[in-house]
Amino acid sequence: MTPAEKPRPSPRAPTPPRPPRIIARNPRAKHEYHILETWEAGLVLTGTEVKALRAGRATLVGAFARVRNGEVWLEALHIPPYEAGNRNNHDPLRTRKLLLHGREIRRLLGAIEQKGLTLVPLELYFKKSRAKVTIALGRGKKEYDRRDDLKRRDAEREMARAVRRR
Repeated sequence: MTPAEKPRPSPRAPTPPRPPRIIARNPRAKHEYHILETWEAGLVLTGTEVKALRAGRATLVGAFARVRNGEVWLEALHIPPYEAGNRNNHDPLRTRKLLLHGREIRRLLGAIEQKGLTLVPLELYFKKSRAKVTIALGRGKKEYDRRDDLKRRDAEREMARAVRRR
């Protein structure tokens, strides 16, 4: 086959979507809560916060979301100051607004009013150059629930080891 006969790829072939670039995860969330439902929300950020996130610097451990006056706010998310920032750098622990549709907020509000439910952030990531956070509706686990999870995980590990040995 000559080069002139080779089929050329279409110039408008769709490119596969890029996977989101994860900045931070909350490893304690799944250990301390039964995850009931998840949502993806946008974040309202300042310029230096975005630059610090692009550098991969953020901590979700201890963060939580709260519904106030019909809006959802993310509290205790730690984004350290941008190193190349000037005196207008952001406050690392400021409360940040989450962007959700009104029907999602109403659904969250109804679920939170139930006893023992809370909003916990699971992941912070960039999706198509926008900062997003995955928040989950969770019910706190009791101590015996955590022990059961550890026992189950250990049993699964042992079974996987036994299968690999064969």
